[in-house]
Amino acid sequence: MARGTIYGNVPNLDSLFEDVAAQLAREMVDRVMRGFEGVDDPAHRMAIGIRQYIRRAHEEPPWGRFMHRFGLSLALLQAVSASDPVDNMKAGIASGRYKIAPEQIPAMVCLVSGGTLAAMLPVLEGHATWRDVGSETAELILVALGIPRREAKGLARAPLPPLDDTPS
Repeated sequence: MARGTIYGNVPNLDSLFEDVAAQLAREMVDRVMRGFEGVDDPAHRMAIGIRQYIRRAHEEPPWGRFMHRFGLSLALLQAVSASDPVDNMKAGIASGRYKIAPEQIPAMVCLVSGGTLAAMLPVLEGHATWRDVGSETAELILVALGIPRREAKGLARAPLPPLDDTPS
């Protein structure tokens, strides 16, 4: 692709990679959510989502490296804040499952996003398995949300549904 084509069609070249990462995150959220059939518990959904992201980084290393490098950005945080993961957090608070205040949702979005993206690195570098890092990350985030540790550990190690790969 010619440089002029990029400059002529990309509104903000400075945020190109971050915008692409945000779009990839939105697509991944859609894929993960299609696997939630029959899973109504917000904490179980959270554990599945975190583990699916980390698993995908293992299964598709170029995707994982791109997301790890460019994913944590204002564009991604805005995309997540306006999507189903935040609705899941609100449902968890409303049901009493999560012990955080509604005004803490933006901080929790940062914690979940940053923790999940950071957890991809030891998997990508071959220092840990996606199963171990994914389960440990999900467990710690669930505990931060107020889920009792024993229950968080069980949810973080429950069988994963298949990741839907049909286009949205």
